[in-house]
Amino acid sequence: MKIAVIALGKIGLPLAVQFATKGHEVVGVDVNQRVVDLVNAGREPFPGEDQLQEKLSETVGSGALRAMTDYADAIPGADAVVLVVPLFVDADAKPDFGWMDAATTELAKHLTPGTLVSYETTLPVGTSRTRWKPMLEEGSGLVEGEDFHVVFSPERVLTGRVFADLRKYPKLVGGLDEAGARRAVEFYESVLDFDERDDLPRPNGVWDLGSAEASELAKLAETTYRDVNIGLANQFARFAGENGIDIYKVIEASNSQPYSHIHRPGIAVGGHCIPVYPRLYLWNDPEASIVATARAANADMPAFAVGMLAGVHGDLGGQRVVVLGAAYRGGVKETAFSGVFATVDALKAHGAEVLVHDPLYTDEELSSLGFAPYHLGEPVDAAVIQTDHADYKDLAPAELPGIRSLVDGRNMTDPVTWDGVARRVIGLPAETA
Repeated sequence: MKIAVIALGKIGLPLAVQFATKGHEVVGVDVNQRVVDLVNAGREPFPGEDQLQEKLSETVGSGALRAMTDYADAIPGADAVVLVVPLFVDADAKPDFGWMDAATTELAKHLTPGTLVSYETTLPVGTSRTRWKPMLEEGSGLVEGEDFHVVFSPERVLTGRVFADLRKYPKLVGGLDEAGARRAVEFYESVLDFDERDDLPRPNGVWDLGSAEASELAKLAETTYRDVNIGLANQFARFAGENGIDIYKVIEASNSQPYSHIHRPGIAVGGHCIPVYPRLYLWNDPEASIVATARAANADMPAFAVGMLAGVHGDLGGQRVVVLGAAYRGGVKETAFSGVFATVDALKAHGAEVLVHDPLYTDEELSSLGFAPYHLGEPVDAAVIQTDHADYKDLAPAELPGIRSLVDGRNMTDPVTWDGVARRVIGLPAETA
């Protein structure tokens, strides 16, 4: 097959590489000339994706994969086009379809009969049918369901382990009609491999959910579940900490029963997915009070953690406080919806002099994010652990000279190490933290 992948980002490029490893002719399209040049040179444009450099070198070297900025060369005659263009959202996660609209409009200009068009970017329910179908038909003069097919098939992978996740999880598809769904099943079965999993109700592989809407909802549902679950865990943690109970022992005990799957509480829920997709669901279903309440509870956790710090430290006015971790997740150099922003804002509201440390970021990068960089070994009055970087697990007071108070927002430090420092952990009683 000839396959075009539109947007060679942290998901799109590994997908293009995966398709090329299965013997297909793959063309990647990206608006960024630098990305295109690096891909054509066989060099990964972003670090940290397991196996990407090796597979990229192999597929570019064999001629199975090439990249370009020109839709007119990539799209005509393609058997399948896969779009992984970012959907941007504002601070309230209201969708901004600007980039996806632009990509779809350009795709439509060059769409030829017989093409399967698969959207993998997470979307509000109904978008494939009510937005992409008419846009593609209008721009191409073709008829969906007769001349081409539109399906939705959500990406379900985490950056850093995309190739492993592609094998591990069923590939969900949903078409606008049965013929499109059959095409999608055939396509993804030809470009993916799947691990055997005895824990699933049916064999691992490509699963047709019956409609694009069901496939769209499946991605929103699985991510919203996690946000709601974390929100519940955070509510439990706040209650437990205030009533002399260790929430981590409670969660461990509860989850020993097979029908309980309580997640871990923490200072923040960040990233491209968990803080965003519940908002996309609420865009469809604004009366979903459980979802809205959980999202609000999670969004309040940075301020709650800063309140814990003020409670143990005293007045934060004029105090040097370092936020440890700018990234939203340990080991990942990404600040999308990271809790660092709300934590810094809450500390500033208390009058603190706020600094930020992150082992993955340079001083220049932290400054560009609006933060004052901090270096271990410099004097500080208090600290808040925001990111679960491995480096922070063995952090000791000596590396934070003068520190009197610590709020560990991820429950990763050893209390013995912090003897003599007022240490607090979300979900632990003050006397045991």
